[in-house]
Amino acid sequence: MYKKLLLTIILFHLFTLLFSAYPKREMRAVWIATVTNLDWPSKKGLSTQEQQDEMIRLLDEFKANNINTVVFQARPCADVYYKSEIEPWSMWLSGKQGVAPYPYYDPLEFVIEESHKRCMEVHAWINPYRALNYDDVSLFDKNHIFFKKKDLFVKFGNKYYFNPGLEETQAYLNTIVKELVEKYDIDAVHFDDYFYPYPIAGEAFPDNYTFKKHPRGFTHKNDWRRDNVTEIIKQLNKTIKKAKPWVEFGISPFGVWRHEGKDPRGSATQKSLTNYDDLYADILKWLKEDYIDYVVPQLYWEIGKKNHDYKTLVQWWSENSYGKNLYIGLFASGFEQYKSAAWQNSNELIRQLELNKKYPNIQGVMFFSAKTFIKNYQSLNTTLKNNNYKYPALVPINSHIQGISSAQPKTISFVEKNKKRILTWNAIQETGGKKIAYYVIYAFKGKEIGDMENPQNIIAMTPQNEVDLTDFCSKLIGPYSFVVTTVNKYKHESEVKSYLIKKF
Repeated sequence: MYKKLLLTIILFHLFTLLFSAYPKREMRAVWIATVTNLDWPSKKGLSTQEQQDEMIRLLDEFKANNINTVVFQARPCADVYYKSEIEPWSMWLSGKQGVAPYPYYDPLEFVIEESHKRCMEVHAWINPYRALNYDDVSLFDKNHIFFKKKDLFVKFGNKYYFNPGLEETQAYLNTIVKELVEKYDIDAVHFDDYFYPYPIAGEAFPDNYTFKKHPRGFTHKNDWRRDNVTEIIKQLNKTIKKAKPWVEFGISPFGVWRHEGKDPRGSATQKSLTNYDDLYADILKWLKEDYIDYVVPQLYWEIGKKNHDYKTLVQWWSENSYGKNLYIGLFASGFEQYKSAAWQNSNELIRQLELNKKYPNIQGVMFFSAKTFIKNYQSLNTTLKNNNYKYPALVPINSHIQGISSAQPKTISFVEKNKKRILTWNAIQETGGKKIAYYVIYAFKGKEIGDMENPQNIIAMTPQNEVDLTDFCSKLIGPYSFVVTTVNKYKHESEVKSYLIKKF
């Protein structure tokens, strides 16, 4: 009896370890940076076909790694990669701001269409305040708002920024985000770490006049600056949810909120800038007061790094996410940029992925950035394909957004088409947040449904209401049970009420 009990306990723990390594829901994202042609397009002036071919290669590589989300930089400065009635085409498309792709296409629309074909989400990444990366205003399109409303802008270093202290800046940013969310089938709006610009030694950000003219009751400029940023975050969250309640609003801040030497709530770090004191972004306030839906701290340091230990920071964020979805920003570009042994002699990112498993609040990661991610440094992609991301994963449900599941297909059947075995089902027609994002197909040996939480049982995902299972079925013997579920824009999966039993 004791041996049987011991064996049961051992098998239970083995089962838990085996399947906890492959969660059914996990954020697996890659940032696609378009500013200065960092990731895409590879250079200015490429033809439409060349741009599209490059994007397809990226998305196919992501899909091969079971990546389920792309974070596409749709507004790198005050110019865009989509057809806007407000701002001009980005200069990093043709080489000149305001010039549309030729032959014409809409890059963001293309990215959305191709990503959704592959059952991957698209988070539209925009920069709120950065207006121009260069000290040359002639690079602005002649119809740019800069020439109509110069008082909205300030120059800092060799760049131009919207002035965060002006209510007109806040109103303008709301029109940008409103247009983006209403017009495009995006899954989230995403900001990175650029709020007030990173400090420049010996130069003060030029907002003294604005602070004196519009103090709004504040006596300390730093508190006023933080309130400027908080107010736009608060407003944008309302703008997004009013347009489409299922669209998430996520922030990817610099990896340190504040040092514990300045604030007992801060992390055991030192000797770096912080969100709170230098970028004037009070991330904890936004999380605590429900202004954002998810957070992705950029933890771009290695495990054991002095003053900025990855382990220290990942634990701190897991304890300070206030119930919001927490993903970790991992630095794939570190393989190229860092020369330390941690990055050159071992796969630091795989070590970090394994460490993340110790913290249940962490629901996935985002890799920066696409160009470096696909180069397979330290066998990163090979390891993901064979181990960490061996099986597909659904994007996590956002705990901050209410939503319900859609209906499950009822009429599931196999049909023969050109000597192929096609599994088909009735398409589910829903609207709004219940609109179907994709279908998930499961297969179980025998006449009963097995473990729906084990992603090893997922054999396909598709936005269509049929899938070619010829190759899969060619290896089967005996009865199998097939289940088709829906996943909608709220990310909820349908309940299982029916399934198909097929004998081979």
